[in-house]
Amino acid sequence: MALAVEIQTNGGASAVWHVVDEADVRRIMRHPWTMFSSDGAIGVLGQGHPHPRNYGAFARVLGRYVREEEVLPLEEAIRKMTSLPAWRIGQRQRGRLEAGCYADITVFDPDQVRDRATYDDPHQFSIGVVHVLVNGVPVLAQRSLTGAKPGRVLTLTGG
Repeated sequence: MALAVEIQTNGGASAVWHVVDEADVRRIMRHPWTMFSSDGAIGVLGQGHPHPRNYGAFARVLGRYVREEEVLPLEEAIRKMTSLPAWRIGQRQRGRLEAGCYADITVFDPDQVRDRATYDDPHQFSIGVVHVLVNGVPVLAQRSLTGAKPGRVLTLTGG
C-alpha cells in the first residue's frame, strides 16, 4: 500500500498493454453500436511520455482504418465519433450539424488526415486537420492553434 501511495504522490504511473488482436479491433469497429473515443489523459503538451493516441486517436481511425484499410466508410466512422456518442450520453444538441445544436466542427482533408505520434515520439500532432471549432469558436484555424478555450464540462444530460 505504501508503494502505491508513493507512486501516486510522485505523479502516478501508466502502462501500454498490447493485448488485443488487430483482427478483433477491425471486427469490433464494424459493429453498428461501437463508438470511437480516446481514453488519453489530459496532460501538458510536450511533457511526459503519453500514449501516442493522446495526440491522434481520431486521425488514426480516419487515416488508417477508413482510408488505408477500408474497414469502414468515412460517413460511418464520423457517426461513430460524433452523433452516436452524443446520443448515447444524452447530449441531444451535440454531434450533429443542425440548427439549434452547438457548433463543434472539425474540417479535415480525408485524403491527408493521419496520426503521426509513435510510442518513441508521442508528442506529434496529426496532419490533415485544417479547422476545429468548439462551441462555434475556432480553436484551430488554418492548422494553427488559436489559444481559444471555449470548451466546457458536459454532464450526462446537460449541454
